[in-house]
Amino acid sequence: MPLHNLYTDEHLIRRISCDDEAAFRILYERYWDRLLVHACSKLGSDGEAEEIVQDVFVGLWKRRHSLELRNSLPTYLSAIVKYEVLRRLASRKTKSNFEKETARLYTEIDNSTQQWLNYEDLRDQIEATVQALPEKCRLVFRLSREEGLTERQIAGVLHISPKTVEAHKARAFKALRHSLAHLLHFFFLH
Repeated sequence: MPLHNLYTDEHLIRRISCDDEAAFRILYERYWDRLLVHACSKLGSDGEAEEIVQDVFVGLWKRRHSLELRNSLPTYLSAIVKYEVLRRLASRKTKSNFEKETARLYTEIDNSTQQWLNYEDLRDQIEATVQALPEKCRLVFRLSREEGLTERQIAGVLHISPKTVEAHKARAFKALRHSLAHLLHFFFLH
């Protein structure tokens, strides 16, 4: 019979409380593998499982002077491992959620920046097209779109007929449609 099987857990805990490192080593060897397998099966990571079990035993040693077990030592150690595994899994989930949220925010920022640049390109293209219109046509367009005047009001301001205002607006819109066709095609396909 191996030496470490000669002592009960209770006896070894009493010896550990008196700073007996040999008693601690016996408990360590008795429960290490069992706790490691349990932690690894829940985490799926040998490295994390080893860290947790190591931390459990370090904690046991640190609390050796004040340790009072209400249940058996295996139940106590298993409960600590279970708690640490749950904490790790929650931390993973929180980290994963944080990473997903951060990625989503960066995507939104990137999209909004691209949308702003697209808007600026579109606005510049409209302005260039309007500037290239004949003077009277440009004036009718600006009074209609920028000042919000009706065809009748524009006709009164410029002393031309409403039909002439309508013709100038139609010409301006045709020029804009032609000029912006490639941009609009790009925006709606991308």
